[in-house]
Amino acid sequence: MESLDIEEFADGLVLMVVDMQASLLKAVDPQGSLLRRTEFAVRVARLIGIRIVFTEQVPEKLGPTVPSLVEAAGGPEKALVFPKSAFNALNAPGIDRVFADMPESHILLAGIETPICIYQTALDGLSRDFQITLLSDCLGARRGDDVAPVMRVFAGAGGTILPSETVFYSILNDAGHPQFRAFTQLVKHYS
Repeated sequence: MESLDIEEFADGLVLMVVDMQASLLKAVDPQGSLLRRTEFAVRVARLIGIRIVFTEQVPEKLGPTVPSLVEAAGGPEKALVFPKSAFNALNAPGIDRVFADMPESHILLAGIETPICIYQTALDGLSRDFQITLLSDCLGARRGDDVAPVMRVFAGAGGTILPSETVFYSILNDAGHPQFRAFTQLVKHYS
């Protein structure tokens, strides 16, 4: 697999957080570690200026995105939230506007559920010529045994799978980055 050249796509980066709704998290993340790592990714994305997009699976039935994630993105007035019924988050009505002004897009994908919505979104993104990186520590599934086959197919299709800290250190590139000190404080807080 090719190495991640994320700096080339810094202007076209989007953190997409899929279906992190309390009702779904109960079955996927009872200890809260997935929520914590995803909140870390959202806070770092906001700190370094990466667009953040949330999707919600049938929110009128399953409820909204967990409020702490929306707050981490700047609050309800700044958060871009797209309700959907399709499992593929790229089919959420209106979400295509996010990518309209990006000639080359690189999606950092977080959320649930890995073998369903994440899988379908990731493969569709690759078919649209987006670069897709799955943030491995920001993904969850009800059944752990389902994750490995999905990851194999995704990697075989040309996607990248890395932990969020690896990705964000690659984006910052240097301890001289103006946000490096604030970033390392987030690393310490969310470790």
